[in-house]
Amino acid sequence: MASSAATRDLQRDLESKANDLRKLQKDIAKNHEIRKKYTVQLGENELVLKELDLLSEDANVYKLIGPVLVKQDLAEANANVRKRIEYISAELKRLDATLQDMEDKQNSKKEGIMKVQQKIQALQAGKAKA
Repeated sequence: MASSAATRDLQRDLESKANDLRKLQKDIAKNHEIRKKYTVQLGENELVLKELDLLSEDANVYKLIGPVLVKQDLAEANANVRKRIEYISAELKRLDATLQDMEDKQNSKKEGIMKVQQKIQALQAGKAKA
């Protein structure tokens, strides 16, 4: 009787850990999606920066604000794109750090689940012998 109660407690613990792991895996997937968007934006902005570098100093540069194209100074446009690249790079670093932390948590949760499964198997093996 005591071993069946212990098995039930371990089963509940296992379900709880599995639910935590699933939630963490969803968060990791969400992080990957956000990271992918930032990576695309970084590539686009780097391309824009290369294009701006090709322009002569007196070239006309326009910025889309709503439905209107507004004339912008080349140096200002260059500075804006560089700031955007800095911001996106910082966000990617932050997301990488968060991802690493979540993956470490995921690995520890997997280890915890395996330990609980081993305890359940040991209890069941003990019951089978008895």
